[in-house]
Amino acid sequence: MSDTNTAAPTARTALHQLHLELGAKMVPFAGYDMPLQYPSGILKEHNHTRSQAGLFDVSHMGQLRLSGPDAAAALESLVPVDIVDLPLNTQRYALFTNPEGGILDDLMVANGGDHLFLVVNAACKQQDTAHLRQHLAGKCQIEELTDRSLLALQGPAAAAVMARLAPSTAKMIFMQTAKVTLAGAECFISRSGYTGEDGFEISVPNEQAEALARLLLAQPEVAPIGLGARDSLRLEAGLCLYGHDMDTTTTPIEASLGWALSKARRSGGARAGGYPGAQVIQGQLDQGVGRKRVGLSLKDRMPAREGAELVDADGKVIGRITSGGFGPTVGAPVAMGYVESAHAQIGTSLHAIVRGKPVPVEVVKMPFTPARYFRG
Repeated sequence: MSDTNTAAPTARTALHQLHLELGAKMVPFAGYDMPLQYPSGILKEHNHTRSQAGLFDVSHMGQLRLSGPDAAAALESLVPVDIVDLPLNTQRYALFTNPEGGILDDLMVANGGDHLFLVVNAACKQQDTAHLRQHLAGKCQIEELTDRSLLALQGPAAAAVMARLAPSTAKMIFMQTAKVTLAGAECFISRSGYTGEDGFEISVPNEQAEALARLLLAQPEVAPIGLGARDSLRLEAGLCLYGHDMDTTTTPIEASLGWALSKARRSGGARAGGYPGAQVIQGQLDQGVGRKRVGLSLKDRMPAREGAELVDADGKVIGRITSGGFGPTVGAPVAMGYVESAHAQIGTSLHAIVRGKPVPVEVVKMPFTPARYFRG
């Protein structure tokens, strides 16, 4: 998802000045100038999010509104997910697929009543918008919400902070959405996030984003968190990063995302198939796949990074790592990657080739750190 091409002019979020004021180290990411870390450093930011609450600027993500009486049915023609029966004020994880069953992007879809609210990945937002316009033109209205920022408040203290500022949020559970007023701004929020922790994602008008960020940072539990800790947190949570752990050459079944395919859209379901690549994906659901995304525990202090080859006992290459690094909460290096299905069982011993040397790894269950989503 990272775009480190500095030749193109870099976009800035509404919080750019605030990041500089807070001493952030800024880096180009997905076409934006984004905070990698603040003076306390990635390790402290990671641990603060796991123990208290971290505030992330994720305004580089794409926000879209789909409206019209047929918006749900229209969107459903592009994703293997039940959108038609998505309950009011509820959000669902979805995937755009291509005719080969590959993943174009992963996204969040919320039912806002008279519209659907979508959040898509930063590096994919232009192609996702074009994809929607190409396939859904005339079926629903598609608006890019470029006038809104997106903040994420994550961690075990996030609920207490939000309840202090907007008491109605205390009743929300994981993947529910609501409209609330924060710092005088009308915000659209969801109880969700990308860290494995309880928390909220907050869509706020650009002109009020800084005031809201300052209000949140004024709470004693909250600290600013950059992209570095965002990556280590999501890795420990076993969550995919688009362009790394999944892409157009990977299907949802290979990516171990079968749980995201709604029952209604599977073979025998109320509205089976009808999305790009449906036959390929259903075939894989029925017959299995040749490779799978797995979690990996490294039996060494040396982290294995993206691109490292995975080999079996005979030294044969049977896969590669797609995300890897040190897991501060785990206290050891962790990774995820793709291996031939014969080697995907929990407990399988393999080796990762790190700097030319084989490092023992074991296939383990994900997430590496237990998820703490609030389900009521």
